[in-house]
Amino acid sequence: MKLYYKPGACSLASHIMLHEVGVNFEIEAVDTAAKKTESGRDYREINANGYVPSLETDGGENLNEGVAILQYIADNNAEHAYSPAPGSVERARLQQFLNYAAAELHKAWGPLFADNATDAEKEAAATKVKQKFDYLEKVLSDGRDFLVANQFSVADAYTFVLVFWANFKAIDLGGWPKLSDYVARIAGRPATKAALAAEGLA
Repeated sequence: MKLYYKPGACSLASHIMLHEVGVNFEIEAVDTAAKKTESGRDYREINANGYVPSLETDGGENLNEGVAILQYIADNNAEHAYSPAPGSVERARLQQFLNYAAAELHKAWGPLFADNATDAEKEAAATKVKQKFDYLEKVLSDGRDFLVANQFSVADAYTFVLVFWANFKAIDLGGWPKLSDYVARIAGRPATKAALAAEGLA
């Protein structure tokens, strides 16, 4: 398998999970502005949308969209990645948190990483991000270590990355102590350390 990624981007979640499940894989960085891979290939030949992540499977298929890739990794490595049975409440909870990460938290960050966003738009986005953090703080207030059935899952890998971005935008997690502990807990996992190091973030 090969993961196409951009350092520190949402593709980091898939990178973490590939280390977590212990499969053999390669990585190749993508310049998403130039739409070129590190080897010089036109990235749009791999992902027509031009953004990361993309995963080239051992069967030669290209999978796009982070949530789809995460679920693929989990379902094909159920012994190493918590992947509840389809139709179970736990599976629905996993989808709940994956969708929250993608549709709410990830989307809220957009203007903060957009070069053409105004200061007012960035300020409004920061407020929205903090509101999403408020929700996660409430979820974690029951003492759970992880989001679904208190077992580490792809939802945690994705959520970790989106909260980790606070470091890039000077948002102090001190106001969310449970969330701060959650991020530290996942940052301490060997798979997370390996992915961060490989992307030059540690």
